[in-house]
Amino acid sequence: MRIVVAPDSYKGSISAFGVAEAVKEGILRVFGQAEVVMLPVADGGEGTVEALVGATKGEFRTDTVSGPLGEPVEAVWGILGDGRTAVIEMAAASGLPLLAPERRDPLRASTYGTGQLVRRVLDAGLPRLIMGVGGSATNDGGAGFISALGARFLDAGGNLLPPGGAALARLHAVDLSDLDPRLAGLEILVACDVDNPLCGPHGASAVFGPQKGATPAAAEELDAALRNYGNIVAAAVDRQIAAAPGAGAAGGLGAGLLFFTSARLRPGVEIVLEALDFASAVSTASLVITGEGRSDFQTAFGKAPVGVAKAAARYGVPVICLSGGLGDGYRDVYAQGISAVFACPSRPMTLQECMDAGREQVSDAAERLCRVLHAASVMPGL
Repeated sequence: MRIVVAPDSYKGSISAFGVAEAVKEGILRVFGQAEVVMLPVADGGEGTVEALVGATKGEFRTDTVSGPLGEPVEAVWGILGDGRTAVIEMAAASGLPLLAPERRDPLRASTYGTGQLVRRVLDAGLPRLIMGVGGSATNDGGAGFISALGARFLDAGGNLLPPGGAALARLHAVDLSDLDPRLAGLEILVACDVDNPLCGPHGASAVFGPQKGATPAAAEELDAALRNYGNIVAAAVDRQIAAAPGAGAAGGLGAGLLFFTSARLRPGVEIVLEALDFASAVSTASLVITGEGRSDFQTAFGKAPVGVAKAAARYGVPVICLSGGLGDGYRDVYAQGISAVFACPSRPMTLQECMDAGREQVSDAAERLCRVLHAASVMPGL
């Protein structure tokens, strides 16, 4: 029996690797001879670097870069086991978790540090990059990112604009004469799970700005600034992408990547599963066990467990999801290829208790699941 264990992290409680190890422990208590293949996954957000580097036996690197408001931060990125693919999470340099709630300021926050991480990738001579863009604190259209790689954004007087999205309202010209030429040869895959355009009622500022601390007035100001940015940059690079699906991702970093690089935006879990060669692992499996911190109606919209289920369905392998908790609409995943969903807690408990005992709860839930499967396998007439 071959069982593939491919969970996402239980955010705030257990990493994807920790979940996979706990599930394996529970499986082996019942099916001691089973071959258990651990392939922790992610959807392009938190945990993507850890999942990909760990599963491919790559290496982690840490660099000091500029944080969202310019302070130095230690950002972890990685090189996959193939020795040619880098993986970064923009949130490690430009993410919301790096700022206390009272310091969040999308008018000034910059993606400059993310660009510095890309420069580190280029310095390492790597030809391929996977970039997760979830969890941004920024709304600068990727201007900071590309500035770190040599671009200059100028006002009508030829002065360099300060960092942040608000300043883009004064953008008059873009100077790309010093853009790092190595960028043109870098293959970039962007793990992007939103299809918002750069501007408008469904754009970066209106939809995601409030999460980053933008007041309604600030969101309008940022939207107007990004509209000006989109028009000026489109003329400079001769690309019309402001309305492209995903241009509004990560405060418009999606637009910056599409404007200035040859990046391709794809669903995050698809990129991760491809990098893990998930198809090879699942093609000969009897069962896949996936999981996440909470399953609800949002899971059906392409989150990691559903991505795992769709990949497994190509080989007719059933998928069961072990979740930290279940919310409204969790049954929607049944139409997406997941055979069953189970909540891990074994008794009523608070959220904090559940998180504190996360590994034990996951392991016990996996054991209970396997005992049910074993009983079903020996039931007469089943």
